[in-house]
Amino acid sequence: MTIDPNLEKLYSVRAAIPTFQEIFAEWDKRSNVFRDKVEGHLDLVYGSGPRAKLDIYPAQEKDAPLHVFIHGGYWQAMDKSQSNFLAEAFLDKGVSVAMIGYDLCPDVSLRDIVEEVRQGFSWLWQHAEEYGYDREKVQISGHSAGGHLVGILLATNWSKYGLPEDVHPIHSAIAISGLFDVSQLVLTSINIKLGLDKDEATALSPLFMTFENSCPLLLAVGEDESSAFHKQSDNLRDTWQSEKNLIERMSVSGCHHLSVVTELANPKSTLFNWSVSQLQG
Repeated sequence: MTIDPNLEKLYSVRAAIPTFQEIFAEWDKRSNVFRDKVEGHLDLVYGSGPRAKLDIYPAQEKDAPLHVFIHGGYWQAMDKSQSNFLAEAFLDKGVSVAMIGYDLCPDVSLRDIVEEVRQGFSWLWQHAEEYGYDREKVQISGHSAGGHLVGILLATNWSKYGLPEDVHPIHSAIAISGLFDVSQLVLTSINIKLGLDKDEATALSPLFMTFENSCPLLLAVGEDESSAFHKQSDNLRDTWQSEKNLIERMSVSGCHHLSVVTELANPKSTLFNWSVSQLQG
């Protein structure tokens, strides 16, 4: 396949962050410590794939808001369990947390992943009473590939997934370093496992979809990330912004592509406080 060296450099996250293995190991460690001390409902099955499972950590208060996180990894790596540590700060604020897992490329296609995550979110909305959270206050967030999937959920007609016609189930949303124009990745090595052509990549890009679920949306990117990631969020903001859509754009000071997501675990960060203020306001 043809590789565009400029796009390859702009989207090669691991090449830009030499310590990525140490960072992932730290996420694993923090998540293991968290799971040892906090009881949750783990590996709840929502779909047919081996990774189509989710974790729920209920807040102590009944009918608490719910924050739903979707992990990154270019749709071909990582696991929901590595992000569990992000739940602790939310639980301390009385917010329940769910982590959606999904199958990975090349075992499944990106289109399959899109459908899985839609099913996972629909499952969470439909099981709100059973797990004690408020379906009227469900916030979604995602990092990198997870940010793309946040965009997909915002562009979904939920009546096709078992929800009532008049329901807009997403209260608010955060996309961190999201990939909203997937066609930019077709000429990079990332596409070796994705196997996308230009047309399919465009069809699966939130940038070319309609913002179906009008709600407050924060597009956050680490200050030190490549210009490509900043442009991805800038373009979505410019395309989706309207009088009824409340879209904010945040450049997170001193953060690169991996450190920016851990700001969701920092109760003093602007990113975390935006999230909680939306749910508790």
